[in-house]
Amino acid sequence: MKTIFYPANERGTNDIGWLKAKFSFSFGPYYNPEKVHFGALRVLNDDIIAAGAGFGTHPHDNMEIVTIPLSGAIEHKDSMGNIGVIQSGEIQVMSAGTGITHSEYNHSESEEAKALQIWVFPKIRNIKPRYDQKNFEDVLEINKLVTLVSPDKERKDTLWVNQDATFSIGDFEAENQVTYNISKPGNGVYLFVIEGSVKVEDKVLNKRDALGIYDTDSLIIDTQENARILLIDIPMM
Repeated sequence: MKTIFYPANERGTNDIGWLKAKFSFSFGPYYNPEKVHFGALRVLNDDIIAAGAGFGTHPHDNMEIVTIPLSGAIEHKDSMGNIGVIQSGEIQVMSAGTGITHSEYNHSESEEAKALQIWVFPKIRNIKPRYDQKNFEDVLEINKLVTLVSPDKERKDTLWVNQDATFSIGDFEAENQVTYNISKPGNGVYLFVIEGSVKVEDKVLNKRDALGIYDTDSLIIDTQENARILLIDIPMM
């Protein structure tokens, strides 16, 4: 097993008033040649969006974009005619494909919204743009990893992504042990601690720390305290 530690306090930052962002990888005004991507995982932005504010209409192409609201709600509009509100407990996936424009705003006029925006390089370029969202609130259970996103179009319990990638999330009590088996030979896992503290081998990860793990087919996660974790199982390209 090989690992790369990504401390929370070494992420890039950008504060423009209505948006306070932390960048796990080089993005916008932040560039670090040692943090450009982890395999096919290109972006993981940790955003706080002020009430009533957001990202105006802008373009994307050939990128798989996953939005995970942590609190509040994000309003989405795009050039395909989709209009939706993504709440905490829901996940959004957008395949930008040949090209799409969209906007994202905090749906509330009184409370800030917090969300993770994640970009993944696509498996197949120039596909037809696509948008989908799904509520996972009813299937989330304590001490259980739940698969949110998968490369299997036929699965009804996950959202599809145009890449051999799997996203899983779980809330765990302290002093639990989780074994995770990597979904495909050659993939790695980017473990992101949303809340709490966990340990992988001899490495302790606290809130918003991450660990890139590769050259293994499984890993064991020990929770040091109550924790919410996100696992992104991703081709290492």
